[in-house]
Amino acid sequence: MIKSKLCYSDLKTVNASFTHRLSREQFLPVAYMYMYMSREMDTRFRELFRKGHVKGTVIISTGNEATTVGMSLPFRSGKDILSILHRDLGAHLVFGMPPLSIFCQYMANENSPTHGREGNVHFSDASKRRFPMISHLGNMMAPTVGGVWGARFNGEDVFGLTTIGDGGSSTGDFHESINLAAVLKTPVVFLIENNGYAYSTPVKNQYACKNLSDRAVGYGIEGITIDGTDPWVVYSTICDSLEAMAKDRMPRLIESMTLRLEGHAAYDNAEYVLDAEKQEWLEREPLKRARTDLLALGYDEEEVTSLENEISAMIQADIFEALKFARPSFQKQNWDVFAPVNHKKVQPYTIEKTRNLTAINAALDFCMQEHNDSVIVGQDIGVYESPFKSCKGLYKKYGAKRVVDLPVCESATAGFCLGASQTGVKPVMEFQFADFSTEAVTQIGLNAGTWYFRTGLGAPILFRLPCGGGITVGMFHSGEFDGLWTRFPGLKVFYPVTPQECYEAIVGAFHDPNPCLVMEHKLLYWSKQDSIDFDGDLSKIDRPRCYTQGNDLTIVALGAMVESALTVINKFSYSVQLWNPFILNPIYLGPILESVKTTGKLLVIQESGETAGIGDKIISTVTRECFRELTCTPKLVSAPDIPVPFAKELETFYIPSQERIRVAIETMIGAKSE
Repeated sequence: MIKSKLCYSDLKTVNASFTHRLSREQFLPVAYMYMYMSREMDTRFRELFRKGHVKGTVIISTGNEATTVGMSLPFRSGKDILSILHRDLGAHLVFGMPPLSIFCQYMANENSPTHGREGNVHFSDASKRRFPMISHLGNMMAPTVGGVWGARFNGEDVFGLTTIGDGGSSTGDFHESINLAAVLKTPVVFLIENNGYAYSTPVKNQYACKNLSDRAVGYGIEGITIDGTDPWVVYSTICDSLEAMAKDRMPRLIESMTLRLEGHAAYDNAEYVLDAEKQEWLEREPLKRARTDLLALGYDEEEVTSLENEISAMIQADIFEALKFARPSFQKQNWDVFAPVNHKKVQPYTIEKTRNLTAINAALDFCMQEHNDSVIVGQDIGVYESPFKSCKGLYKKYGAKRVVDLPVCESATAGFCLGASQTGVKPVMEFQFADFSTEAVTQIGLNAGTWYFRTGLGAPILFRLPCGGGITVGMFHSGEFDGLWTRFPGLKVFYPVTPQECYEAIVGAFHDPNPCLVMEHKLLYWSKQDSIDFDGDLSKIDRPRCYTQGNDLTIVALGAMVESALTVINKFSYSVQLWNPFILNPIYLGPILESVKTTGKLLVIQESGETAGIGDKIISTVTRECFRELTCTPKLVSAPDIPVPFAKELETFYIPSQERIRVAIETMIGAKSE
């Protein structure tokens, strides 16, 4: 055997991907180098934590080095899609993250890769297809599936790796994501790092099966449990899986029995672990084992020690360098949560006498026709053409590759769309009802919504939410949730009323680089006909819409309440201005504020419950900005704070009636109608 030179600069350049599969003799020096570096950095993290240079949740990877290094070396950095966790320090090193950047991240200084915004272990590089971590661990898996699917949709031969702990394997998104990958035949390695504890909770309280890999059969895929303390076993298993996935495209579930030689974090002394168990762990300690294997290959103690000293000196120098950087300054931060929009002109669209549902369908058809990288995903959107037929004709026209019926897994589907948006696909997700969007709050609000703030990259996704009551389908199919979704920074929320607004909302949201939600009131799907005369200039659509002119009162209404208010206004010839903000987040009230300054009065009408909608936010903003001009207290007409009832008579009581609107208007303008 010709031995490799044990030199960091040489070993770090070795290509160990599955396409250049290494022999055990070639692999062990490379693996040991990364494992030792990871262990040495963990040691320094603890020291820095005790000295106060590092704060927060300092997660330690000690004991997990064999798994994290062995699993990552077969993948191709910048090509394959990767989503790694808080104990995967070695993988970050393998994928090229400089130790200096990692130390800066833990110190949260001005040179931190996340600019001091995110916690110690919450870093990655989305531009190189390493998706950033969120603490809702199961929610990291579906974006990996979507990223791989999207890249393969565009012809790339890529694979994915997403990791989860034994505790995280109990989450719903764990099951949703694996099932989704299996159904879509998307080659992702789902690797469970089973170290025996989820923080302090032992695995006996997490699952009842013998091995977590046994679950694979339920998804129709292969599963295996391996010794995660041997880097060669991990590396070989991953290489075998990638070679097999290249043939059958099916995902794999691998359970790596690894170790956590420390507590959950630097502040956790792990008193809940028995001494006998700790001793058993030390006997399986992976770094010592890898070092012994390296010596058995013929390397002498002096060579190995020299490599270790080289790494230690480099890390020490990086620490000294990291300590020189100043604390982050809020003045230098980019606090934008929305990716900048490059407004463009698209093809104009004109039609006479159409309804909202037809306008939405036409807008979807236009987007699909103009962009071959666009897809629509959801439940019952293919042959069935969606529950409200908004996708009518699209499956026949664009086929199953682009109009994709997915399992009932709203959270994983939303995460899938996020991942796909990062690999060249423009996804549109239809929820059957807006109520079901609550299944995906973490994926949409906390993952997609923060994506630009965390990564500097846009996340162009269109989520469609058929919402609102009035068609007697009860409390789990009738909500609006405008109050929920407008509270998340980074999400754009459209609420169109007319056919023209519906067309503009769909096309505008589709072309926006941010995650956008379009609320589509179901009762308005079949409302009165109106024309569309859209000139194609997307820069003009971000504005409130005004339907009537007058001097006595400013009314802001949402969704179907616009039509109800308009009916009352026209019937009694009130001199009022009726407005729809159109974009609820980030909300722009400029023209509405000017209207209130003229009329001195504000009435907000929403279908959502009093505290569930966005009306309170509109009133508080107007009150702050127009306090001196207001001549009376603003008023909110809303549904009561109860779930939407089912029976028609009860739903009629729930939804603000035209009579309630009439009384509110006349109370505020001090007049009575005939």
